Amino acid sequence: MDDIREKLRKAMSHERFMHSMRVAELAVMLAKQFGADVKKAEMAGMLHDCTRDLDLRQALIVANKFGIILDNVTKNSPGIIHAVTGEAVAKHEYNIDDREVLDAIRYHTTGRAGMSLLEKIIFIADYTEPFRDFPGACRARTILKDSLDGAVLYAMESTIEYLLDKKQLIHLDTVDARNYFYLVQS
Repeated sequence: MDDIREKLRKAMSHERFMHSMRVAELAVMLAKQFGADVKKAEMAGMLHDCTRDLDLRQALIVANKFGIILDNVTKNSPGIIHAVTGEAVAKHEYNIDDREVLDAIRYHTTGRAGMSLLEKIIFIADYTEPFRDFPGACRARTILKDSLDGAVLYAMESTIEYLLDKKQLIHLDTVDARNYFYLVQS
């Protein structure tokens, strides 16, 4: 894992690298709390933003390089595309072949209906890592003390409200995930 950490340190901005290390650390704590695989949580947390520093043009080049066909929302959403390209880069450049880890990277921004435990952990660890100081992160941390699913649902609803307020695109995976968690919580 140290070799991946060093490769990431060189590939990312300092701020992005530190964020990824905080997400990995929180993911490990949550994995212990909720019974997930700690090593997978750490790996997915470290790699979740491995292509986040790419601009949209560069991300499209990476997607093309790996033969990724992007839907229109992803293609036009810098906040989403890095999860898709990150999965491919984790697989091909960091030699990650664990489907559970790759899926946690892939869905850490949008979520999806029926998320695995690891996917939920990476999603919420990214949303609530200690340097996130927006009101939604603070509230999600409080909910997380009692319920992982409740925190994920809150984060999804908060994200959807934010995107609507900013008149930005909302990926259907996020809508499906929100509805799934809403029904599970009911």
